[in-house]
Amino acid sequence: MPAYEIFGKFYDAVMGDGARPAEYLRKLIRSAAPNAATLLELGCGTGSILQHLQHQYKVSGLDISEKMLSIARHKVPQAKLFRQDMVDFHIDDRFNVICCVYDSINHITRFSDWKRVFARVHRHLSPGGCFIFDINTERKLERLIAAPPWVHPFGKNLLIIDVTALPKQGSSWNIRVFEHLNTNRYALHEEDIVEISFPLGKIVSALGTHFTKVRVIDTDRNRPGSKSERLFLIATGNAGAKSTTAP
Repeated sequence: MPAYEIFGKFYDAVMGDGARPAEYLRKLIRSAAPNAATLLELGCGTGSILQHLQHQYKVSGLDISEKMLSIARHKVPQAKLFRQDMVDFHIDDRFNVICCVYDSINHITRFSDWKRVFARVHRHLSPGGCFIFDINTERKLERLIAAPPWVHPFGKNLLIIDVTALPKQGSSWNIRVFEHLNTNRYALHEEDIVEISFPLGKIVSALGTHFTKVRVIDTDRNRPGSKSERLFLIATGNAGAKSTTAP
């Protein structure tokens, strides 16, 4: 079953409407590709980001979850939406911007598939385009594994997320939603989602196969480093020059 087929029903109620992350993404796009007109979001989910970008760009999105896409179709009816896996997606079009946020790429468990994503993105970018994505770092996943379960009431419902280590590498997120039905009854919805991360240098090196410049941003610090927990990466330029990182 694709990730978020169960949790998708509650995703927006828990995550919010996406206005603030969309505004930050818009800021990054203005810096990296100020003349951009078209945008594709990988792992677009319920369309919470696309709905805030649709007035500035001609937006498209893809996701593997039909549940999430069904919500997105109502929120962003004019967007082109595709049910595809970001690892091997193919669209008969090119885009000025391709983005992937909310740590969606962390759900891909093999680094060989991360590299396939980078190759697919490069193939679908217009000349002068940019690829923007964010990641949960290894440090963040380690912290979440060590932390107690996260309990979050929303409305009359209750969300519990318990992150545990997988045997070899990565993390398993057990998501339980207790949906309030009436005074004394709740329905339990449960789903397990995997997240994995890799060393930043390894990621940047793989991007360097396709892009000449990679900028790395830690939204909580002046510069990315060993304590970084969430990073944005902005890849631009055609392959041919050595990849670099910059704050």
